[in-house]
Amino acid sequence: MPTLKALRWWIIGLVMLGAIINYLTRATMGVAAPTLMADLDITVEQYGWITSAFQLGIMLQPVCGYVLDSIGLKHGFAIFAGAWSLISMAHALAGSWQGFAVLRGLLGLAEGSAQPAGMKAVATWFPARERGLAGGMFNIGASLGAMLAPPLTVWAILTWNWRAAFVITGALGLVWVVLWLWFYQSPERHRALSPAERERIAGGQEAHLEGDGGRPSILRLLAQRNFWGIALPRFLADPTWGTLSFWVPLYLTTTRGFDLKQIAMFAWLPFVAADLGCLFGPAVVLWLQKRGVSLINARRGAFTLGALMMTGMMFVGRVESPYVAIALLCLGGFAHQTLSVTVITMSSDLFRRSEVATVAGMAGTMGNLGVLIFSLLIGGMVAIVGYDPFFIALGVLDLVGAAVLWTLVRDPGRIARPVLQIPNP
Repeated sequence: MPTLKALRWWIIGLVMLGAIINYLTRATMGVAAPTLMADLDITVEQYGWITSAFQLGIMLQPVCGYVLDSIGLKHGFAIFAGAWSLISMAHALAGSWQGFAVLRGLLGLAEGSAQPAGMKAVATWFPARERGLAGGMFNIGASLGAMLAPPLTVWAILTWNWRAAFVITGALGLVWVVLWLWFYQSPERHRALSPAERERIAGGQEAHLEGDGGRPSILRLLAQRNFWGIALPRFLADPTWGTLSFWVPLYLTTTRGFDLKQIAMFAWLPFVAADLGCLFGPAVVLWLQKRGVSLINARRGAFTLGALMMTGMMFVGRVESPYVAIALLCLGGFAHQTLSVTVITMSSDLFRRSEVATVAGMAGTMGNLGVLIFSLLIGGMVAIVGYDPFFIALGVLDLVGAAVLWTLVRDPGRIARPVLQIPNP
């Protein structure tokens, strides 16, 4: 294999492509929901249980992270990606809400590997100064996948039926697995990595985050305040992404009166804005660092800015124009990814490289627990109180998350620096 210039960016591009397919397959359900619910006579409450089953499955992210840290990124991620592709295709065989619930639970378990895998790749392949941008690029995959889901799913439904949409997205995942197994290797083993780039990657890694070669201890990680400092903000922030992915198409249909073609035209726009947020968050961090702010404080500052912008979500249900509501949803997607990519990347700033995937998975569990609770509340109460209280809640939760981030997180780099001892005269 010939040497490739800037190979680390090719690697993160490949990981981003996997994330695109990952989020494309999970978002297909939300777009197809109005059609398949009518076809199979599924109620809103039953749909709430279907989405909750996915969240229960994806809450097992620590299992995915532990497997990735234990057997390696290359083979571990390939196993999980192959599994989620086949499970997505199996959705075409479902004939009841119970069948969908089982498949969504299995899909959540397999797809929970994407974020730990992405953060492990970022921690392995990038020096500290570039991790924010690399993490932002990886998270663009989430937004792009969710953005592609409405037009692709609607096209499949109008051309064939809703079952074809699941088959197509699953088949794309199998193609990516082949590409991943062919191209990916660790920096130590990749034959296309130049000596200069290998030295640049190694030289930019923090010494206090060097892995010790052992397997991560989940109990030890749970005892650290830095874990809770990033896990609790994830718990409070992630319901926004769950709402955009699973409930907004249904909201636009039932409350705003959109038909299937209008869903295809507008439901992807918040995810375009989210793509920009993935780049805006790291840009804010770099801007603050250039002005003397430490890396950890810069990330906290970017999260806080995103939380302030998220308050726009409080007015989605209050405005009369559906197009203004979509604009506010776009602001919410932009703000959410601004803060989300920031706090997700902090797992690579605060923990050893041999622990990053496990920590990202554990924090992801907290995030998906938040989505699970929020989805159950929407499914059980939306017929009574409407969507407005939930949009208001999304505008408030991230402000609480910012307060937690500033209160709990400590910079391990500063702690690790030796203190100068002045001897007694």
